[in-house]
Amino acid sequence: MAQQLDTLGVDIIEAGFPAASRGDFQAVSEIAARVENAQVAGLARALESDIDLAYQAVKEAREPRIHTFIATSPIHMAHKLKMRPEQVAERAEAMVAYAASKCANIEFSAEDATRSDPAFLAHVFDRVIQAGARVINIPDTVGYAIPQAYADFIMDIRSRMRYDHKALWSVHCHNDLGLAVANTLAAANCGVTQFECTINGIGERAGNAALEEIVMALNTRKDLFDHQVHVNTNEIMRTSKLLQSITGAKVQANKAIVGANAFAHESGIHQHGMLNHRETYEIMSPESVGVRATTLVLGKHSGRHAFLDKAKELGYDLTPQALDMGFKAFKALADTKKEVYDADIEAILSMGSQGSEPVYTYKSFAVNRGSHMHSMASVTLEREGVDYHEAAVGDGPVDAAFKAIEKITQTKLILGDFHLEAVTSGKDAQGKAFIKASSKGKTIKGSGVSTDIVEAAIHAYLAVINQVVDKTKEGDPHVG
Repeated sequence: MAQQLDTLGVDIIEAGFPAASRGDFQAVSEIAARVENAQVAGLARALESDIDLAYQAVKEAREPRIHTFIATSPIHMAHKLKMRPEQVAERAEAMVAYAASKCANIEFSAEDATRSDPAFLAHVFDRVIQAGARVINIPDTVGYAIPQAYADFIMDIRSRMRYDHKALWSVHCHNDLGLAVANTLAAANCGVTQFECTINGIGERAGNAALEEIVMALNTRKDLFDHQVHVNTNEIMRTSKLLQSITGAKVQANKAIVGANAFAHESGIHQHGMLNHRETYEIMSPESVGVRATTLVLGKHSGRHAFLDKAKELGYDLTPQALDMGFKAFKALADTKKEVYDADIEAILSMGSQGSEPVYTYKSFAVNRGSHMHSMASVTLEREGVDYHEAAVGDGPVDAAFKAIEKITQTKLILGDFHLEAVTSGKDAQGKAFIKASSKGKTIKGSGVSTDIVEAAIHAYLAVINQVVDKTKEGDPHVG
């Protein structure tokens, strides 16, 4: 995901909170080492230990950033921090100075800023700027702001300061009242040049301001905004779909910019206008955000070169192994599905991004079920050239298939979430299964596609299993 954000052209990737866990630290470190163009930031509380870990995690980045924060609202200072305002100001100044001793690129945030006293914020911001903060962030942490009031609030703070001109200004808006993007855009005309946002608007509670909506608003309404954005908008849809594939969180059909209906016109009046002149009902073209029409371009007689060309057209740079796996899956699909669409190809190719070489590969399954009987499933998996076969009974064919897989792999997972969706329309549409499970306290996600929903579920479960199984684990029945 970080590499795709780099391709998208974002300026800064806030990769995580290194002090939160060992996993977060490792993830931020890996992203910092791999990202080629964007700055990489690590989040840190106003604590020396957090700042130390943040710097260690991001230090290999092309341009590392430490983003430190402390709460400034009366309710947070009294009930969470249990600190007096002047203690908070002193801590903020001291920790920004400490962070600046590690690297020059320091951002400071006043948590719950929109419920803070603007005079106090001005005092804190002046002190942290003098201590080395290059970016000042005014977050609407709880989604409390209203656009015009937010703009007035920012200007009020800056009017009280001596050193506001010595820092870049940033906003970070939550969507609790559905106003995250509106608040961000309101701040854009207050000298704010950094907008903190997320793909598809994901985030805590109701989410954050959506990158795709901010970028396209700035690009579409240049008559109102004098901001140059570096985002390659042609990569927006691919980035959105990648995130949906990774998280299993599908955006609603009427989601702005990236929803399935964002460029769909069903009303007869709208269709008539579109046929006469596209701009009658479209303020931006689908192509500008990387949306392609769903068309039939490949079939069972298509060869590897045609498949590879289509993959490149869809933005995938396939390794020889990924091409082999993807083409094999495509040919199997083409034999069972009358029409193969771009979305089908993308669903197949997304399966190749779930990890390294799988320990177990799927071979076949069979189920026996009825309205007055338990379901029975038999599954065959391959490992290192050897086929393993097991059967199991369960509450439905999917449950039975999962139990058979668990018998083969001798791995038991705790299933947290399982859902299915159609990749395209029609009775022969592929089903895409998403699974979230846990093993030994670790959460793992997997997905699978097939025109058979049981088979799709098997692929998804196996994708999770393969992330858990250790090839060299003592006691593994299939080692040696």
